[in-house]
Amino acid sequence: MKARPTIAAIVLARNEARHIAACLATLAWADERIVLDSYSDDGTAEIAARMGAQVHQRPFDDFARQRNAAIGLAHSDWVLFVDADERVTLALAQEVHEVLSQVATAGAPVGFWLPRRNRILGRWMRATGWWPDHQLRLFRRDRGRYREDRLVHELVVLDGPEGYLAAPLLHENYSSFGDLLRKQRRYAAYDAAILGETGRVRPRHLLSQPLREFWRRFVTWHGYRDGFHGLFLSLFMAWYAGLVHYRALMLGPLTAVRGPTPPETAQEIASLPSR
Repeated sequence: MKARPTIAAIVLARNEARHIAACLATLAWADERIVLDSYSDDGTAEIAARMGAQVHQRPFDDFARQRNAAIGLAHSDWVLFVDADERVTLALAQEVHEVLSQVATAGAPVGFWLPRRNRILGRWMRATGWWPDHQLRLFRRDRGRYREDRLVHELVVLDGPEGYLAAPLLHENYSSFGDLLRKQRRYAAYDAAILGETGRVRPRHLLSQPLREFWRRFVTWHGYRDGFHGLFLSLFMAWYAGLVHYRALMLGPLTAVRGPTPPETAQEIASLPSR
């Protein structure tokens, strides 16, 4: 009888002392728990070590390279990436085990998308692009790699078919408006860099793209189901779309965003909301 596939749960971290213990506690079922830390100065690495995780240090350059480096540290058959402010429920852990016990057949998926449920400003989102917020986080270690030509919104390239799980990954996202505003302003530089490189930014987009984003959030993605919360966040993300296009139009490609200083926390870029 073939042994069941093994799983390495991987967390990228920097200054995540507030979240890391609770995150790792929900990963106790994994065969390996790996924390790749970017030299935190708040005790993150020490907390992770006390929780029984393997702790490795690597200077931060960008998330794609950081994730690929973490894959290289794992020995298990499959890897599961989880951000420090995310929680794996018992239902999701059970589904992962059940699904992986059935993937030995030819043509079976080599990677899985997980639906992510986001709590934003104290409320669990039902729509507005934050549910279901599918993330490709579970894949065979030898069949997936992150594209290293993208600074943000990193993409997994799978060598094989993909599938979807049903149980959600929980995400404690944006605890206050100040947190939301600060992070989105920071993301704007990265998104403007990507947009500017396309050369397809026009002045008319300063009006058309915010309108398009609001319609997508509130109507196409059923933001109205989240009531005033959905309306507010749809308007906010419309403002964000305008900010990104303004920066791309006025400043051009911001090619210097890959500096030596990492973002404040790993999930600041890695867990960007669905666009």
